[in-house]
Amino acid sequence: MKKILLSWLMSCACLGASAQFRVEVSGVGLTQVPIVVAPFKGDDAMQPKVSAIVGADLERSGQFALVDSGGVRGDETVRPDFGALRQRSADAAVLGSVTRLADGRFDVRFVVWDVVKGQSLGGFSLAVAPTELRLAAHRVSDYVYEKLTGDKGIFSTRIAYVTKVGQMFNLWVADSDGEGALSALASPEPIISPAWSPNGSQLAYVSFESRKPVVYVHDIATGKRRLLANFKGSNSAPAWSPDGRTLAVTLSRDGGSQLYLMDANGGEARRLSQSNSIDTEPTFSADGRWIFFVSDRGGSPQIYRMPAAGGNAERVTFSGSYNISPSVSPDGRWLAFISRVSGAFKLHVMDLSSGAVNALTDTSADESPSFAPNGRLVMYATQQGGKEALMTSTLDGKIKTRLAGQSGDIREPDWGPLHK
Repeated sequence: MKKILLSWLMSCACLGASAQFRVEVSGVGLTQVPIVVAPFKGDDAMQPKVSAIVGADLERSGQFALVDSGGVRGDETVRPDFGALRQRSADAAVLGSVTRLADGRFDVRFVVWDVVKGQSLGGFSLAVAPTELRLAAHRVSDYVYEKLTGDKGIFSTRIAYVTKVGQMFNLWVADSDGEGALSALASPEPIISPAWSPNGSQLAYVSFESRKPVVYVHDIATGKRRLLANFKGSNSAPAWSPDGRTLAVTLSRDGGSQLYLMDANGGEARRLSQSNSIDTEPTFSADGRWIFFVSDRGGSPQIYRMPAAGGNAERVTFSGSYNISPSVSPDGRWLAFISRVSGAFKLHVMDLSSGAVNALTDTSADESPSFAPNGRLVMYATQQGGKEALMTSTLDGKIKTRLAGQSGDIREPDWGPLHK
């Protein structure tokens, strides 16, 4: 297990780099809504094209099947030709426009239509700077998604991940589709385990720049950071509590790796686990009641949970002899984790109420699962064609999206909270 832990810490030492992505969607769901996203009026002159981003967002969610517009045109002021849309078997449609304003900003407007009922489901307008055009498109997608599914859209959220370029490691913050990546930190030493704060303003992570693992908290807007945990030995695996006031961390200051709780502003650490084994990779349940974690106390790595204030731990995973990297869905229903099956590391999802476990992937080097903040997708890293790739999957594993680096590899993904 100690060798395994070391490999977790150093796994990013061989990574390549990329800050640009292409989106590839594969698979077909059983209940997808057929939707037309018509080219927005004025979109031809835009880069990126708002309507193209909206279509890609909706398709990537797994809830929608894009239908070719077939020449359907119009904007938010025009009632669409429902007969033509129905002939294309569309149940919904989005029409809009993008207009450059005199002050250099862009005015984005749209309406989403229920084609079956022939009625408007509303829309809105946004005046944004050119640099915010992509975010505006994601907000359009959020609105459409919520109106048609009843669930919150997650397209205007952000993700974090790590790359390595030559001898330089980078911590990136990007849109939920992987585009628009900006470097939050560059270091010649490994960076691992980025974790978003509940309000999306900070990232906790582990840096090896002190020649050992140390935990920092990084303010996204200002770029300023502060040292959180630099105790004797290893400091690793930070995880925020849902209220953002505390973090669970793994420390080896008293011997073997154990779980501790720390105030988000730093200070002394309070020990939570009291085992003679290695306890690591803590993560909170969304209601803050539980901490799920990995321990080899039963002889091999398995996932356990304990009360967030500390106490007796109970084992959660029983299928397979090696289960790591727990992530709990926002509604508390699902546990995503990585299980070693015949030497292959595969993404699995467990229904916590029934204990039923399903494998979601056919790849063999999956790692670091993280739920979308609406709980409908799981993001993870894996290997495809000899390169690390960032993926999302629906919870049934039927629809997967690859956010593929154009020239390198990525690891350690974490999905940020809903846009405030």
